[in-house]
Amino acid sequence: MLKWLVPVDGSESAVRAVSHMIDKLQWFKQPIEIHLLNVQHPMPYGNRVTSAVGHDKVAEYHHEEGLAALQPTRAKLDAAGVKYVFHIGVGDAAETIVSYAKDKGCHQIVMGTRGLGSVSNMIMGSVATKVIHLADIPVLLVK
Repeated sequence: MLKWLVPVDGSESAVRAVSHMIDKLQWFKQPIEIHLLNVQHPMPYGNRVTSAVGHDKVAEYHHEEGLAALQPTRAKLDAAGVKYVFHIGVGDAAETIVSYAKDKGCHQIVMGTRGLGSVSNMIMGSVATKVIHLADIPVLLVK
């Protein structure tokens, strides 16, 4: 069975990536196992915030924010009748995406890109560019 990891951040480009993926599912003879992943940024100041607020509150915050970011793509997949599992990670987005892909044994990463342009990528970098460099599996970018 083919496994795809689809990182989503709640953006329109993530929804476009999922729509593209849904449109292409009939191309494959075998079923595709789809893993949606939202990566939350760690709390600033690390353990100081967690110790002040509490680990459970921080985890609850990440979970709620992750569910909100996943909602548009989950709704799209639900409407199309496509099965999936979802995950919420915390950390550097690109590193977490590649780590999840390895851990889940994924064969491909399908993700949207916001299309910020090459000048922005040179100055700030981008999650998509970093994923391409870190991943040892194919990465399909949908603009």
